[in-house]
Amino acid sequence: MGLVKNFSIGILGTGFMVLATVAQAKAVTLTYDRSIGSPGFGPGELFVPQGIAVDSQGNTLIANGRGINPADGTPNYNLGNKIEKFSPSGQYIGAIGSGGTGPGQFDEPTTVDFNPVTGDLYAGDVYNNRVNQFDSQGNFIRSFANGQFTPLVEGRLFFGPSGVTFDKAGNLYIGDFNGERILKFTPDGQPIGVIGGTVGTAPGEFQGVAGVRISPVSGNIFVADQYNNRVQVLDPNGNPLLAFGSAGSEPGQFLQPIGIEVDEQENIYVADSINSRVQVFDKNGNFLTSYGENARDASGNPVPPPAFTGPPFGNPLDLTPGRFNWTGGTSLKDDKLYVGDFFQGRVQVLNVEGKTKVPEPSSALGLALLGFGAATITLRKRRQQKPVFSLEK
Repeated sequence: MGLVKNFSIGILGTGFMVLATVAQAKAVTLTYDRSIGSPGFGPGELFVPQGIAVDSQGNTLIANGRGINPADGTPNYNLGNKIEKFSPSGQYIGAIGSGGTGPGQFDEPTTVDFNPVTGDLYAGDVYNNRVNQFDSQGNFIRSFANGQFTPLVEGRLFFGPSGVTFDKAGNLYIGDFNGERILKFTPDGQPIGVIGGTVGTAPGEFQGVAGVRISPVSGNIFVADQYNNRVQVLDPNGNPLLAFGSAGSEPGQFLQPIGIEVDEQENIYVADSINSRVQVFDKNGNFLTSYGENARDASGNPVPPPAFTGPPFGNPLDLTPGRFNWTGGTSLKDDKLYVGDFFQGRVQVLNVEGKTKVPEPSSALGLALLGFGAATITLRKRRQQKPVFSLEK
């Protein structure tokens, strides 16, 4: 099982029973629920699952990877290159799209999500350098942003459209991974703005815009800044507010974060890819918990990721719940966190538990002081009575 560390913050009582009424903060916990899909190249099987979305009926849609001929590394359009659809119980029920360059086709689908206003499905299409739009039933509508995503740059393995998210008006925000920016479009694909665009380490600069998510509460924009090994938080206009994280494997550190989600309490869920785990933070970037660990071989050694010119699976596979060979794309729906097990051909579904609004420290302190004052008054009243100590119950 994955390693789960639970942290909670509370005010310790000082002997006064009244302090027990002070609300205690609860930490988020993640537990394994089930897996969707299995590794392979047949119907209902997955390799390099990147984008994940859950529709209004509870069906899970997963962007399946780009097939490669192992002999020469050339594309194989007949493998992957579509969005696989699974029922709420995890049964394979079909696919959206196919491999190719035509309308509604893909040459490596990546990020995928539903517009909460229109219900339409949007999916990044890497090598075709565009976004494909479908209705809620999977019928193709249009492609847009053709040629607007920055191509591969030296020293990086990834490029193209990355995380996708929506504001309350249904406008689309989609990461341009190597462009160090977020492109903004209307629901029908008209460009209306750009956020970022500068490579670097300063606030508001990026090195690999991976996951992107807009808070349903504040409208702030949360970005997995992959090669900077951090998360950045921007206001709705794109101004930097907060950054947290550094390179490493300790709690609160990252090795190339990819997927990112934000809940209604603005807790932040981050797929920490190379560390093969998910980490959870509060809205101020304070570490709450983590879940997951590296896949292991029979000797207990971590399984390395596969070579990029061969089959896209770790060798051996370790399909133990809570073990990953890189965590990738994510989706958060109805207190379930869906996490792509990048090189093991599956999506692991985690239960999100203990989620609650954490009282601000000042409010909690105020309640504690109020309790202390009430207890003091009670003691003073008791001291005015004779006797001070009584055996009566």
